Amino acid sequence: MRIILRISSNTTLVPFDYQAKLVGCVHKWIGPDNDQHGNISLYSFSWLYDSIVRRGSLDFPNGARMFISFYDSGILKAVIDSIQSSPAMFCGMEVRSIDMTDYPDFTRRDYFYCASPVFIKRRLDSGETRQYNFNDADAGKYMRESLLTKMRQAGLEDDNTLDIRFDTSYAKKKLKLVNYHGVGNKASICPIIIHGKPSIKRFAWDVGIGSCTGIGFGAIY
Repeated sequence: MRIILRISSNTTLVPFDYQAKLVGCVHKWIGPDNDQHGNISLYSFSWLYDSIVRRGSLDFPNGARMFISFYDSGILKAVIDSIQSSPAMFCGMEVRSIDMTDYPDFTRRDYFYCASPVFIKRRLDSGETRQYNFNDADAGKYMRESLLTKMRQAGLEDDNTLDIRFDTSYAKKKLKLVNYHGVGNKASICPIIIHGKPSIKRFAWDVGIGSCTGIGFGAIY
């Protein structure tokens, strides 16, 4: 289930690395007692749309848009109430309106775009953490693994037809280095192809793709 937030213009310039600020807003709206904290994230959210670059920062003179999706519609309804009671965000921005959206027909749809970069990481046997992107042959396998883990968390049956991969033929694909609390994360901005049951594509639409969707990676549309 997805909502679109329409947000007022900023009163001070927004830094490029605003992701942690956005995460703080979303976690505020989820609330401190919600069981989404500390568990596998069954939600995702986009970055802010409609910015222009001004003096080495971002500006939203006509306001901004973003979306938040939750697998559990009951939690999303509680989040809507929280947003309405506490609409303030950062840099003078605040939520002005909330719109519900319908799901697309996933019967014949396999192609999805990134609303935030897709981040993939795995802990190696050595204890080190490795990051993967669209240049890595195993990226699709790990995206599939992550979605299957979320499906099991949600109590859904495995989909043996499920296959996920980047569309590496996309001419405008790019890597984006995202600094989050001082850690550099190399993520992919590249369309995703998902083959599987329509219900599982709908699930991916809500919970996102890859690692760390709970801190603003891997939202798709």
